[in-house]
Amino acid sequence: MAKKFPAVPAHPERLCWGCDLYCPATDLRCGNGSDRTPHPSELWGDDWQTMDGTQPPGNPEPTERSPLKSPSCAHL
Repeated sequence: MAKKFPAVPAHPERLCWGCDLYCPATDLRCGNGSDRTPHPSELWGDDWQTMDGTQPPGNPEPTERSPLKSPSCAHL
């Protein structure tokens, strides 16, 4: 059975979150690369579970733009 994934761990930087082993950042046992996998709270903040995936964090909702106007050809 897989370990329960912590929503907001106290020190996420101390562990690799890439698999169920949760290895210390200095001793990766699974061999899935030389860098540890960061916890989602490190990437997207403590409210990462409420994100619905439609907008990246920090970006405002897109606004409606007016259609592009063609340049005036008065000089011809």
